[in-house]
Amino acid sequence: MDVLSAIRERRSIRNYADRPVESEKLEKVLEAARLAPSASNRQNWKFVVVQDRETIARLGDACNGQAFVGQAPVFIAACSTAPGSVMSCGQPRDTVDLSIATAYLILEAYEQGLGTCWLGSFNEGKVKRLLGIPDPVRVVAVTPLGYADIRPKPTPRKTREQIISFETYRDD
Repeated sequence: MDVLSAIRERRSIRNYADRPVESEKLEKVLEAARLAPSASNRQNWKFVVVQDRETIARLGDACNGQAFVGQAPVFIAACSTAPGSVMSCGQPRDTVDLSIATAYLILEAYEQGLGTCWLGSFNEGKVKRLLGIPDPVRVVAVTPLGYADIRPKPTPRKTREQIISFETYRDD
């Protein structure tokens, strides 16, 4: 896979085909998350994979009523098993670590011909209850996973000049 091409071409999928995800493809997606780097290599995470259609439909409600979640044949919750830890730079370790792992997961999904939609719009308490996730474990991100029914058009991106400064921060 050409990583930059995958980054350029990948889209958030909000329409899923009624088609199961092959187990070998799901395994590759999960392996990408497992191999992702984490601060101090702690790997303080657990990925809850849901394939039960009724549970996924209820997860659509837990994701603030986003009906497309219920269309997907797979749902993945990225969970922090050690919340509260902060890196010396002041950033929450679990959010950073699971963001990296989720990014790896969605890129491998794209490589496998699958679609995802990284969601931050969900009710954590409802997701935890549906999936039996105990306290103090936190759900950091969730994504449906499946074959795209509709491929969205590219979204506009800012220019390099708008987002990159060399040597010092500049607001030109």
